[in-house]
Amino acid sequence: MKAIYTLFTASTFAVLSALASPAWAQATMDHSKMGETKTAPASAATMADAEVRKIDMARGRVTLKHGEIKSLDMPPMTMVFTVKDKGMLEGVKPGDKVKFKVVNDNGTLTVTEINKR
Repeated sequence: MKAIYTLFTASTFAVLSALASPAWAQATMDHSKMGETKTAPASAATMADAEVRKIDMARGRVTLKHGEIKSLDMPPMTMVFTVKDKGMLEGVKPGDKVKFKVVNDNGTLTVTEINKR
């Protein structure tokens, strides 16, 4: 009887492990779907934390190493954003810790507000 119980327990763990393995396969993020990120209305956008890595005043872009952006369902990463107004980048330099708001404006992730912390 003990042998049957042991065999049953081992079989149960084997089946559960096999069912859980597809979840482990999803450990990496599929960046090909970033253009399809969920968006909240601009008024619902919340501030996210970031560190400025690079500023391109001529093109109106800023590279941010950011934390989670809940309004876009986006995990932490480093990426380039377009800014709504180039003037927002005045007074901000690489290495600065900032809080920012970003919205998906017809497929372009646009920073609408940025403030030094």
